[in-house]
Amino acid sequence: MLVIASKARNVLGFYPVGTKLMSLSARPGLQLKEIRNRLGVTTREVEDLSRRIAGEAGNDEFCISNAWLTQLENGDSVPSIYKIFSLSAIYRTRYWDLLRVFNVDVDAIAKYQAELPLQNTHLVDLQMPDPRKAIRFPVRFDRGFSLENTSLISRMVEVWGEVPVALIQSLDVRHCNYGYIGLEDFTMDPILRPGSFVQIDTELNRVQPSPWRTEFDRPIYFVELRKGYACSWCEVGGAQLTLLPHPLSACAVRRFAYPNEAEIIGQVAAVAMRLVRPVEEGGGGSPKSPRRS
Repeated sequence: MLVIASKARNVLGFYPVGTKLMSLSARPGLQLKEIRNRLGVTTREVEDLSRRIAGEAGNDEFCISNAWLTQLENGDSVPSIYKIFSLSAIYRTRYWDLLRVFNVDVDAIAKYQAELPLQNTHLVDLQMPDPRKAIRFPVRFDRGFSLENTSLISRMVEVWGEVPVALIQSLDVRHCNYGYIGLEDFTMDPILRPGSFVQIDTELNRVQPSPWRTEFDRPIYFVELRKGYACSWCEVGGAQLTLLPHPLSACAVRRFAYPNEAEIIGQVAAVAMRLVRPVEEGGGGSPKSPRRS
């Protein structure tokens, strides 16, 4: 529930996140004053609330005095990171939105990281702080790519479009990859139907003997071959990897030299699958006949 307090000392309300601030061309102090006035909070109340933050943090830098805030609103001062933190908490405004008031765009960090390379090898952590922002995501696939064959999603993309971060926060891109089961790949049908999308846990890239009671418990692996990809149950014996199809698929068992001819990308962790088979275009709605190998 959204509550806006008229007096901050009595009720700690919430400033509606995402409320438009004044034009960025306006002086930062005026923008901060506008936020405070909308909340109905006095400079004295800001001082009292900031003292509570400073007390819990054990750092007086978080404290904002009445006189200092008045000077900030009427002048061209720039607050410290601690005082911006306190203002963000008291004004119910995102920290990076307050930084933007002072013409500091946090979203531009990733851009400069790419444009300002370092000489030494290092880890990179790219984050998108605002879930309302959009990031690059596949919206059209390569027309020259064969949908009949199983492949990794990253190899199929032709156009990357802008998609809100909140829509794909559930995708574990750090530990997982994503694959597509080709329309003519019936290896794991009916457990994994052709045209399914699978999530691959790339940390589980070795066939481990584990107890399983039903076919649904048995691990399924996504495998890169010299001429394509495969998705199936797997067994390793010596230097040979055996790809085992589902018994109802009528597909043949395949064997490859391991790891020279086949590499396990990871274990299938989740699947997005059609419950109705695709129909042929202009075929009057009759399902396509599966082609077994």
